[in-house]
Amino acid sequence: MNTTAVNSQDRTAIYYWKCDRSAAFHGTEESREYDYCIAEQLLPALERQFPGRDLSICPANGQGNHRTFKLKIDSQEAFVRTEDGPEADNYFDVETLVIAEMERRGIPVPRVLACDCERIETPFAWQVLEYIPYPDLNFHAKRGELNWSAVGRSIGGYIARWQGFKPNGFGPFSAFKAHRDKELQGLHANYRVYFMLNLDRHLKFLHERDFLSASLAADIRAAIKRNSGLLDLSEGCLVHKDMALWNILGAPDNVVAFIDWDDVICGDAMDDVALLGCFHKAKIIRHVLQGYAAVKPLPNNYRQRFWLHLLRNMIFKAVIRVGAGYFQRNDRFYLIDSGSNGMEFESFTRNRIEIALRGLNQGCDLSILS
Repeated sequence: MNTTAVNSQDRTAIYYWKCDRSAAFHGTEESREYDYCIAEQLLPALERQFPGRDLSICPANGQGNHRTFKLKIDSQEAFVRTEDGPEADNYFDVETLVIAEMERRGIPVPRVLACDCERIETPFAWQVLEYIPYPDLNFHAKRGELNWSAVGRSIGGYIARWQGFKPNGFGPFSAFKAHRDKELQGLHANYRVYFMLNLDRHLKFLHERDFLSASLAADIRAAIKRNSGLLDLSEGCLVHKDMALWNILGAPDNVVAFIDWDDVICGDAMDDVALLGCFHKAKIIRHVLQGYAAVKPLPNNYRQRFWLHLLRNMIFKAVIRVGAGYFQRNDRFYLIDSGSNGMEFESFTRNRIEIALRGLNQGCDLSILS
């Protein structure tokens, strides 16, 4: 067994992987020139995993931070993700346990068919997932076909249901314990420590890149400090931590599967709803909250917790968008609405930070989320 890989550093210093990893923004570039090279290395390992099966593999050209591939196992279709960064991150082991837990709880997720984070047969980690023959909900939204009321309520209900899982600890989970003990253990003893992790560094980065003024960055720090009592949680709950339409597969009026659990943490009940608030208007968030409330009561101080987490989430998302050059892209990029462009996306990002700050400072209703 490759003990170096298994004991690779956990995400202890990570608030959000894509911007806090040592190889920041790795995999966010549009170029996929070496995907075929990875596929050639991957195929022999998959042949050993699925002996006697007829396999074929080709790049899937995903726009996330993993190299993705379409795999055919005889007549069965599957989806492959790889983690080829220099950090030797093993969070696929965490995600595999989380997906199994979600299956047990009736949350629609793709089954994990195989996973290998040991890097013995390949120089990267890989995961094979069941192929779900539906597009993501963002596809329907960009075509103007999405039934926001139906899917919003469904999403909210599922968020409430997966929050019934309350792991120990807070923040990202230990990949080492997931691999060795098949156990999900948060890396932080309290939620406040996790929430504040790298906040100053993120704000400094955005100021140095001329995205935030010094006064706005100071106002953000002050507002979070004033409301930091909301971070003193006695226990956390499962948080997807990348809740967005492109991570939900389905039809225009129906959710079929939640995907991409590779940023999952133990945290606050309003975090996943606030992540949806990073993209969508008040009307849509209200549908999500209605669906949530149909399953379990909304948490105490839910509105202030929503604004606090929306603000923190928009900060880390802005770091990724600035650092990875997302504001220079066009509407073929999955984050940018049809008919929009990178400059408008930049304005939207800055405006959403200001709205979250205003909502937190003034205790506003969700109606300001335009």
